[in-house]
Parts: sequence; structure tokens; C-alpha cells
Amino acid sequence: MRKVIVTPFQKEWKKTFLQEAERVQEVFKDELITIHHIGSTAVPGLAAKPTIDMMPVVISIWQVDLFIKGMENLGYVFLGEYGLKGRRYFYKGEDDHTHHVHVYEKGSDEIKRHLAFRDYLIAHPKIVDRYSKLKLTLAAQYPTDIAAYIQGKNNFVKEVEQQALKWYDLQANG
Repeated sequence: MRKVIVTPFQKEWKKTFLQEAERVQEVFKDELITIHHIGSTAVPGLAAKPTIDMMPVVISIWQVDLFIKGMENLGYVFLGEYGLKGRRYFYKGEDDHTHHVHVYEKGSDEIKRHLAFRDYLIAHPKIVDRYSKLKLTLAAQYPTDIAAYIQGKNNFVKEVEQQALKWYDLQANG
């Protein structure tokens, strides 16, 4: 059973991401275009579950299956699309996931969605504060129910995501 543990932002999350990104890059080699640090651990000041979310962008999503064994050798478990068409998902760490890897093909709309959300939060500290408080409250309310924790964040995340996508487009075009 996965416990819901939310902690204050930790500076070492960036270092942890960079170290693991290097390992993942060795697996995907020339198929890899870039790896982004996404999710709450990528946003300075944001309280988060201490799980590093990574988003490798690859040339072809269909080639990812060739790298499953390499990822397993790094300790990852492969779950296929795991509910999102066009994604390949891996996690590391049994009950307490330490890393999530969300692989997308270059040009996927999901890449923009993740980057917009991350960058919008980085640019809007008041929203980061509200989101942190929500996450800490939900973690205290649902310490052993990850599904309820995620559901409790859902409306906030969807609302902010819509604002973030508009903001992101303005940044790109402005």
C-alpha cells in the first residue's frame, strides 16, 4: 500500500533528477531527444510527494519497447501506456515510488501540457502556495489512500492546467 507523504520542497530533488536522467539517457541513447524534470518536485517551493517525475522525449514511441530491459536493469517496472494513449510509463521503487518516467514521442500534446503546468507554477508563487496547502491538507486527510489524495487535487489541477496552457501559448507567441 502506497502511503501519501507530502514534504516541503527539497533542493536536492533537482540533483536527484539530474543523476537519474543521466542513467536513463544511457538506456535510450540516440532515440532520446531530451529529458524534462516535471511534476511537483520540479517546482521550487512546492510541497510534494518525494517522487521524481521525468519526461523523456523520444523520436519514436514505438521504439521504447526496445529499451524496457535496460530500464528494468535500472530498477524500473514497465506498465505500458498506463491509461494515457501515446505514453510509455515506468516507475521505480516498490511501495514508495522514487521515480516516475513518462515517455512521449516528439510532438505529443502531453509534452506541452506537462511543461506548461510546471512553468506556470514556477512563474506564479501564490498558486504554488495554494497548491502546497491543498496537498498537505489532503495528505493529512488521506494518509493511506493515494486515490483519494489524487482525486482531491483533481479540480485544482484541471483549473490551473487550463490557465497554464493559455499562459504558455502567450509566452510562446508573445
